[in-house]
Amino acid sequence: MDNTASGDKILSIDIGGSHIKATLLNLQGDLLMDYKKIETPVPATPQKVIQGIMNLSKSFEDYQKVSVGFPGYVKDGVINTAPNLNTSLWSQVNLKKGLTEALNKPVRIVNDADMLGLGVISGKGFEVVITLGTGFGTAFVKDGVLLPHLELAHHPVSKDQTYDEYVGEKALENKGLEKWNERMKKVLAILKTVFNYDYLYIGGGNAKRLTMKLDPNIKIFSNRDGIKGGARLWHMENERPVSLQEVRVGG
Repeated sequence: MDNTASGDKILSIDIGGSHIKATLLNLQGDLLMDYKKIETPVPATPQKVIQGIMNLSKSFEDYQKVSVGFPGYVKDGVINTAPNLNTSLWSQVNLKKGLTEALNKPVRIVNDADMLGLGVISGKGFEVVITLGTGFGTAFVKDGVLLPHLELAHHPVSKDQTYDEYVGEKALENKGLEKWNERMKKVLAILKTVFNYDYLYIGGGNAKRLTMKLDPNIKIFSNRDGIKGGARLWHMENERPVSLQEVRVGG
């Protein structure tokens, strides 16, 4: 049994296109329980997702706060886009309000790549985080401060395809691993040229499928590596920005 007070426990939730995952953290971002997950409901209506999270939350006890990573554009807890869950179902849904009422706990919610990014960055220089899963997620951080979210996934990367369509899960399935890696090589070259980042972090379920040699300032990370993001979210005065120079969590 751990000695962490209930007020220090955070239920950290990752809403994905295929699964909803949750775990329990302390304020330092240490994992207190293994992940538990359920399949994302189909169709993924807000009501079904909230109900799924309520059911999942019953596996966890004594948490006082909730952090949520959502696969889309989130502003002040309100969903603007949800490309992998169906934006028409989610546009202008106040998910923060819905989950706060459902779980009866304070909730903070940001884009899923932003939350993972907070967990893996060093806090030094200009750092870019991308996630390769159902779609293409991004987060941008300067000297530990989380910058406003950009939905780069919707930007055209070829004549008729966005990043989501070009290197998302369906592209990997349809084009095969070799062709997908060729596309990823092009994407990484674009990111390097456009953003001139100091460090690039690559996560998501398909990060391990990369076969090309990566530059020394590019790091592959797992969701477990990014777990501290759910705790760092609660060291922010508001949901943006956060400075890791002012608050150093977990070393």
